[in-house]
Amino acid sequence: MYKNFFKRLFDLTLALVALPFWLIILVIIGPIIYLQDKGSIFYNAPRLSKNGKVFKMYKFRSMKMNAPDLRNDDGSTFNAEDDLRLTRIGKFIRKTSLDETPQLLNIIKGDMSIIGPRPDLPEHYELYEGNEERKLEIRPGVTGFNQAYFRNTVPWKERIQNDIYYIDHLSWWLDIKIFFKTAISVLKREDVFVTEKNTNLNKNTGVRM
Repeated sequence: MYKNFFKRLFDLTLALVALPFWLIILVIIGPIIYLQDKGSIFYNAPRLSKNGKVFKMYKFRSMKMNAPDLRNDDGSTFNAEDDLRLTRIGKFIRKTSLDETPQLLNIIKGDMSIIGPRPDLPEHYELYEGNEERKLEIRPGVTGFNQAYFRNTVPWKERIQNDIYYIDHLSWWLDIKIFFKTAISVLKREDVFVTEKNTNLNKNTGVRM
């Protein structure tokens, strides 16, 4: 019942309550993004949603206009604090996760959920193996299990298995724990950027795996 009805109701209610506060952020951040290089305020990124549907995920633009697309070895997007593609305001909104806040609009439209697997690139669909396509059983989230407990410290394939774990254990209580753990991680600015590969991560999450 929660997965099929109350989760969407919770998403829509919280997004509509937060929308006026986001509009204040837009009024402040939007002109700064534009004035730094006279470029667009938003970056509309194609992503995979539930059942493989492709949608436009909204973000505040944090990179310079026409910046090259860089990827890690596993196909995930490159992310580093010293990335020369970032604008000055871009570094700030990345560290504070303000760049993700336009996804409130995706939640209202029904493309995304507040809590769920982070959406993959459309071309990643062809790279799924085994049960990895199960990640698309639910709407992707603005934050999720990986973002709450690991941020950007685990490789893409491991993130997918964490997403499947979340789907198999989805509940109101798990969503609440992820929501507050994400808030703490954002306030502490933990693991926003990846500076080196961590292949021996200790999953001490406080959530039974």
